[in-house]
Amino acid sequence: MRPDLVLIPGGEFLMGQADGRDEERPVHRVMVAPFRLGRCQVTNAEYDQFRHATGRAMPPFRMQAEFADPAQPVVGVSWFDAAAYCDWLSACRLPTEAEWEFAARGGLEQQTYPWGSEPVFERPGYQVRWLHAPEPVGTAAPNGYGLYDMCENVHEWCADWYDPAYYAVSPMQNPRGPATGTRRASRGGAWRHQIKIARCAARSSIPPEFCYADYGFRVACDSNPRK
Repeated sequence: MRPDLVLIPGGEFLMGQADGRDEERPVHRVMVAPFRLGRCQVTNAEYDQFRHATGRAMPPFRMQAEFADPAQPVVGVSWFDAAAYCDWLSACRLPTEAEWEFAARGGLEQQTYPWGSEPVFERPGYQVRWLHAPEPVGTAAPNGYGLYDMCENVHEWCADWYDPAYYAVSPMQNPRGPATGTRRASRGGAWRHQIKIARCAARSSIPPEFCYADYGFRVACDSNPRK
């Protein structure tokens, strides 16, 4: 089952948020090359195919009823699990932080959320979604690039090592994060937080071996991947 990949046009954008947290500053202009990104977060059904084909261990929450829907995003996967899934697909990878934020904005410059700056509580269905677990993917409105669940549902692993001071030294062209680190970057909000939807600029990170019930991922690849 190949992922449904959306062509993201690439271009320049302002990365970060001037009135955000310290690690989101300074706001800086970034150029992102065209790439492809999963329309949805990787689901249980998709990840099951991978682990059955490769013998990789079942994620720790997979058989719990609240996380068992095949259409829900897979959770409880480490960064290494997510990277291995991408390798299995061939020519796929995890998105960089810059790619993820560019895609999440959906073509809107310096807006707070994928849909603009209206408060999260005004998002349709906000009060009845994410009560006990992530929702099945693709069940809310997409952003301007046709991507579902950006900034919501589950945190998404990114390719980069994480450094809270990286923006001060980030190159303009296709930044890929620091060369080394102890934590991997992640993006987006998650079902078990008090506020369920994150800002486009919000950054997070955990050690790459950790497996949490609100962590998943989506896949990326170059715009013209090698066959």
